[in-house]
Amino acid sequence: MSAHAPSYYAATAKPFPAQPRLVGDINADVVVVGGGFTGLSAALHCAEAGYSVVLLEAGQIGCAASGRNGGQLIPGLRWGAVELAERFGEDTARQLLVIANSAGDLVRERIARHAIACDLRQGHFHAAVKPAHLDDMRRELAMLERLTGYRGASIVERGGVCDQVAGGDYLGGLFDANGGHFHPLNYALGLAGAAMAAGVRIFEHSPVTAVDHGAPVIATTAKGRVTARHGVLACDTMMDSVARSLGRMTMGIANYNVATLPLSPERARALIPSGAAVSDSRFVLNYFRLSADDRLIFGGGEKYTRRPPADVAEFVRPYLEKIFPQLKGVVIDHAWGGMVGVTLNRLPHFGRIGNSFFAHGWSGHGALLTTLAGQLIAEAMRGTAERFDLFASLPVHPFPGGPLLRHPLSVVGMLWYALRDRL
Repeated sequence: MSAHAPSYYAATAKPFPAQPRLVGDINADVVVVGGGFTGLSAALHCAEAGYSVVLLEAGQIGCAASGRNGGQLIPGLRWGAVELAERFGEDTARQLLVIANSAGDLVRERIARHAIACDLRQGHFHAAVKPAHLDDMRRELAMLERLTGYRGASIVERGGVCDQVAGGDYLGGLFDANGGHFHPLNYALGLAGAAMAAGVRIFEHSPVTAVDHGAPVIATTAKGRVTARHGVLACDTMMDSVARSLGRMTMGIANYNVATLPLSPERARALIPSGAAVSDSRFVLNYFRLSADDRLIFGGGEKYTRRPPADVAEFVRPYLEKIFPQLKGVVIDHAWGGMVGVTLNRLPHFGRIGNSFFAHGWSGHGALLTTLAGQLIAEAMRGTAERFDLFASLPVHPFPGGPLLRHPLSVVGMLWYALRDRL
């Protein structure tokens, strides 16, 4: 993966200068492997803490999931307050939720401080497709408010759905003003610019072929090598290329998005009157939002192989038209896909291998949590590891089946959950 795949984001990306390949041997305090949100945030936070930092990216900055995702800023973790409290107790759940929910403020602070032009908008609506899902949302919000004093979220009953979205026949949902949406590739490029301004040296088209996690950490590429005190592994679905043991902890799910032609402002606002990002409560969810130029950006359907559909636009179109029948036959200008890294239990995986820190497995919540992960890694590197270690204590297990059976067994499980959407 060497360049930005054709997409709406690539077509509307802000100018960013190409960075050189690594040639030769260099030294640094920190070597970061991966130029997506996690790696860029870690590099920026480490540089601000006074470390000399080198970042190695196999392709171009933001060319993988960070530059292709739906752009939805969804607060919290994949596990909600109720599930966290039941599994870990209320005190631990409270700590996890407070840290996780700080990610939104951190992302907004980064955007403001570094003047990142990424079309940031406020609000996320989680739409309920079944009565039981709406009941779960009520319990979740009540627990979240009780544990953390959370503010800005509210339950939307069925009669109020029309103020959020004009489609989907949803039964209600949860609106969270702390969520939102943005142009993810421009956010990644903005983080990269801020990191470079802070002194980070970025090398593109420099895939890492091996990492020695000892003291020192040594990251080797085809034509160079970085020797550093600390390493950061930020490769998500490509983690097995630098640490095979970590590759067992996630599986890549192919996800696909389209962007329509620009709609009239009136027609666009009629689709999503709140202007919020919307995702629904299906296991194979639909998620959508309006772009700054009034396109509908819509994601729907999943494939469990890396081979894309022959026609991505026509693969996604039935999902779009089912939610918005008023857009039947709408022109689709851009269609693209990418891999989403998920863990077996959908909790992110943090930890250390020797002198290298890692974080991956965002399971659909990466647009916010990745920036937070970079902050937590920098804190731990400086010796204040309480927040990082709390996340590193989360139970994450490898997918079952070993190298040959891990993927087919996981697909069987996911197909079962997808079938439950239809029941």
